[in-house]
Amino acid sequence: MARRPTARRFWSRSTAWTAALAVTLLFLSACTGSGTSPPTGQPGGSPEQGGPGQPTVAGRIDGLQLPWSTVYLPDGTAVISERDTALLRTVSGGQLGTLGKMPGVVPGGEGGLLGLALSPHFATDRYLYAYFTAATDNRIARMRLEERAGRLELGPPVPVFTGIPKAGTHNGGRIRFGPDGFLYVGTGDSRRPEQPQDRTALGGKILRLTAEGRPAPGNPFGENPVYSLGHRNVQGLAWDSAGRLWASEFGPDVNDELNLIVPGGNYGWPDVTGAPHRAGFLDAKVVWPSTAESSPSGLEIVGNTAYLGALRGQRLWAVPLNGESAGAPVSYFTGEYGRIRNVSKAPGGRLWLLTNDQNPDFVLILNLPG
Repeated sequence: MARRPTARRFWSRSTAWTAALAVTLLFLSACTGSGTSPPTGQPGGSPEQGGPGQPTVAGRIDGLQLPWSTVYLPDGTAVISERDTALLRTVSGGQLGTLGKMPGVVPGGEGGLLGLALSPHFATDRYLYAYFTAATDNRIARMRLEERAGRLELGPPVPVFTGIPKAGTHNGGRIRFGPDGFLYVGTGDSRRPEQPQDRTALGGKILRLTAEGRPAPGNPFGENPVYSLGHRNVQGLAWDSAGRLWASEFGPDVNDELNLIVPGGNYGWPDVTGAPHRAGFLDAKVVWPSTAESSPSGLEIVGNTAYLGALRGQRLWAVPLNGESAGAPVSYFTGEYGRIRNVSKAPGGRLWLLTNDQNPDFVLILNLPG
């Protein structure tokens, strides 16, 4: 039986200027190698104090290897990508299966088979989209999922967007279709510091594409796929009930971020991180000064709460949202289930978490508070 999770409140941008000074000092100490400072903010936290309610464990599904992303077919079948094996796994009726292996994937470091997205018109076009690391780049391909004799079959992948820079780390990889029907793509800076501030480069961006991989109409820089810039490594994308886009992003040694994304917004990397109130850059709505507490990857929004999976932090973060503002995060399951790569809302309203580096990894299924 799972140990009762603990909750903890944390630091957000709404904290006063004294906290901003504390963050500056944390940044300086990290740069000088003096170790990790404790987080600012008040301990404790409860739903009565404005935090979200506590999720509870409903079950788990074992047998995965470095799973990265989950999508759900109309019949409730889950499709899960495995980064290094390049396998597409399925979960149906609580049973783990294998759909097939994605050809052309060249795993290495943080690269491999990463994000998945279902076409908004899946019922008619049957397209599954995948973001993956190939021999020369990161790219997006789509393939048909056909059902023959009661069995799903994976069609050949057709590239729709190529040329995203690759590296051993900072490959980004999250893809999701937005409420507007366009495909949003989180990319990493691939350790090329000149990329995030360059509007003509694909690294360190959130891209907005048509289903065929062209720049979406209405993009802020004309016939350009770039939707926002100044990012370091975006691995979480989700929309709130009003259609606002939020993104989770890894900081360097400090300042992991939850950002509210606006068209054409510049989020500062590599010039700034966090919420420094620097002219020309947009501040993060939530900042985790210590990346050991977070390193957020997957992101899902349910109701008025953003849920983030923490890799180094080995926990689930829940952030109450109020319009364009974010409240103080609360953490659950700290250290109980290892590194959390992805968070997704499954049919029926449950939350699925994907672990990483548990050998084997698993799906952790949560009931959310009513």
